[in-house]
Amino acid sequence: MLVLTRKANQIVNIGDDIRIKIVEIGNGYVKLGIEAPREMPIYREELYEKLKQLNQEAAKLDMGKLKDFLGLKE
Repeated sequence: MLVLTRKANQIVNIGDDIRIKIVEIGNGYVKLGIEAPREMPIYREELYEKLKQLNQEAAKLDMGKLKDFLGLKE
């Protein structure tokens, strides 16, 4: 893991397409501004973990039961 020290209004570039700006530093928090291509999803860690969990649960669904529920024929 790369650890950097930055001050407010300083920027970190990741490759050619991603810029992270330190917008504000407060008491116990840092506010970041992220510029990245629209097609690149950006999630907070807790939301990302929840999405992974939901995707794993969805992958375990019994497709036969789902099709029956939706009234679809095989």
